[in-house]
Amino acid sequence: MAEQGETPGGRRGYAGTWPPRAAAQAGGYVPAGFSLWPSIVTTLRDWVRAEAGPGRLLPWVPVAFGTGIALYFAAEHEPVLWVAAVTAIVFCTAAFLLRRQKAFPVAVMMAAVAAGFAVATWKTARVAHGVLARPIYSVALTGFVETRDIRERTDRFVLRVVSMESPRGEMRLERVRLSVKKGTAPAVGSFVELKARLQPPPGPQRPGSYDFGRDMYFAGIGASGFVMGAIKAADPPGDGGWRLRYSAFMQGLRDTIDARIRNVLEGDKRAIATALLTGRRDAISEPVNDAMFVSGLGHVLSISGYHMAVVAGVVFFAVRALLALIPALTVSFAIKKWSAVAALFAAAFYLLLSGAEVATQRSFFMTAVVLIAVMVDRRAVTFRTLAVAAMIVLAIAPEALVHPSFQMSFAATLGLVALVQIGMPKLFASPDHSATARVALWGGREFTMLLLASLVAGLATTPYAAFHFHRIAPYGVLANLAAMPVVSALVMPAGLLGLAAMPFGFDGFFWWLMGLGIDWMITVAQWVAALPGAVGRMAAFGMVPLILASLGIIVMGLLRTPLRWSGAVALTLAVLWAASAPKPDILISGDGRNVAVRGKDGRLHLMRSGKDAFLTRNWLAADADARLAADASLLEGVSCDGSGCVTEAAGGGLVALALRPDALPDDCARTALIVTRQTPAGCAAYVIDAERLKRQGALALRRTREGFAVDAVRPGGIDRPWSRASGGEGEMETNIRTPRTSPRAVDATPSEADLQSDD
Repeated sequence: MAEQGETPGGRRGYAGTWPPRAAAQAGGYVPAGFSLWPSIVTTLRDWVRAEAGPGRLLPWVPVAFGTGIALYFAAEHEPVLWVAAVTAIVFCTAAFLLRRQKAFPVAVMMAAVAAGFAVATWKTARVAHGVLARPIYSVALTGFVETRDIRERTDRFVLRVVSMESPRGEMRLERVRLSVKKGTAPAVGSFVELKARLQPPPGPQRPGSYDFGRDMYFAGIGASGFVMGAIKAADPPGDGGWRLRYSAFMQGLRDTIDARIRNVLEGDKRAIATALLTGRRDAISEPVNDAMFVSGLGHVLSISGYHMAVVAGVVFFAVRALLALIPALTVSFAIKKWSAVAALFAAAFYLLLSGAEVATQRSFFMTAVVLIAVMVDRRAVTFRTLAVAAMIVLAIAPEALVHPSFQMSFAATLGLVALVQIGMPKLFASPDHSATARVALWGGREFTMLLLASLVAGLATTPYAAFHFHRIAPYGVLANLAAMPVVSALVMPAGLLGLAAMPFGFDGFFWWLMGLGIDWMITVAQWVAALPGAVGRMAAFGMVPLILASLGIIVMGLLRTPLRWSGAVALTLAVLWAASAPKPDILISGDGRNVAVRGKDGRLHLMRSGKDAFLTRNWLAADADARLAADASLLEGVSCDGSGCVTEAAGGGLVALALRPDALPDDCARTALIVTRQTPAGCAAYVIDAERLKRQGALALRRTREGFAVDAVRPGGIDRPWSRASGGEGEMETNIRTPRTSPRAVDATPSEADLQSDD
């Protein structure tokens, strides 16, 4: 109730009452909802103004820049470069002219979107090269070996082509990626001649799945395949250029380090130690690799911000401790800045040694910004630091935006920066609480920070792991709490000391010490992976839930007012949308050789004319199906003969894979859908023929009342440099008539190592 007292005019009234009671009576009754609405609007306006305050918009610039890149990759055909460039220049000029106007924030965001679109268009034009359209069964190649990967069963290398001869006189490719028998890959920098069977870059295995061909395009690779026969060394036509000499030097250094580690460690311990120091992770055995990812420790295998931070941190504190032993330096010089310089050089060397992949580049750029901030006496870990690192990476490699490594890395880093800047100060900002202080003295603060960091990073990366890998790690926090302290305090420091001691011949002890920590990490991964419910499977869902989840993470991380909780709403909608995504009833491979049909038991059953384990694994993972590619239950209910295969679909009716023309009349009369190389005339069934697969690629079908709803890898009108629209007669015929793939040909397909996450 208002307090009664004297008013300024000397009259007795009610203080704090507005409007005066007389005015209220004159105006009549005001509903509570109408009086509340202006205050809500005012509050929202104040929050928006606070979010748009000085310095608060900078972190949103890379978000807008990335939006422009995303729009580029969503285009149906290649944009016109000069139009994109002019548009970006116009918007940037407008933003500059409006720099003192209220519309400046909006102008900056629009300019960033246009600039991102133009940069992505320019990058594609800059790396433009030929891409193989049809398989070539025998082609003679000569060229320089640029990279080499040592895998568990085979080796793989990239050949920069100098000459290319084939019976059909195909186009000349700039680079090809070839698989060879384990231990026979030529040295980086060597000039070789060989014969190979080449295949077009692999496209998406189903609508919505990852496009490895796009990755290969931006890497300058126009085909993949395997070597036929011996690889012969030849006299090079030149020295190959400084880039090749640099690659050969760094590969030699990596091989030397791996050889030294091999003298002390073996098996997965050696492979993981090499992966942590040189970035080569393909030699890790499949069971251990699966356990690492199922347990949530897979991020350790991909050199990322964590590794870069450990390297820079160890060097920084070691150099500072050594300099502090000299009192004259401590008093007269800024040894902290000297230590930051040494850490920056160490991080740069680690970047080059590990192969400078996009994830490692992002980690280095952010670490460099932090260390430079230390040198110039500025605050280091901020959203501005993350924004600068994101802009650098996206400007150099805009294609990184659509890779899970970039998405998971920046989502985790955004969550950690928000935790450091917002959560930690609030959590430990009460020194007067004696209980909190006592817990902190016993290491509770560090444990809490590690627990929260693992939880935040794990939650932030979950949408991307579910979208790309169709799995989540329910016990990820447990595995990280058990393993990461050992990795931070033992594995990585021992590896760095081993590198430092190797030139002097005293590195053996440090490799052994590193192996002890890796043993513990493997044990934790396998233990967690064996827990009930450790394998969290997620069926494939569309792009919209992923975009909603990304928006929610960004809003919750960057906003400071209660508006941030709108991000939680977006995340909730994303989860509900993803969980309700329908599964396809029929999947058809791009070559028409594999058809998966959902049976009455709700699971996929496979009709095929050739084995493709990679394709089958992809389909099963996207269906949240735990079966293996060789599981006999995949063939249950499928009847096959020399003319084709047939099986019953869940909704009734038969689906047929016709391999010979003589099967078509019977299939047309009995089945609801036929997959065939030839188009039958007057067929009553729904027909998917070679011509359609040539145009649209792999298909996913859902049964409706009207017939079939079809999703395609390349819907009508899609034509991009890495996924050209079909053209020319007979291309699809060549694909379908490919002979049964040999074991070595399968090795040319991508593996999950090509899609490693980085969080």
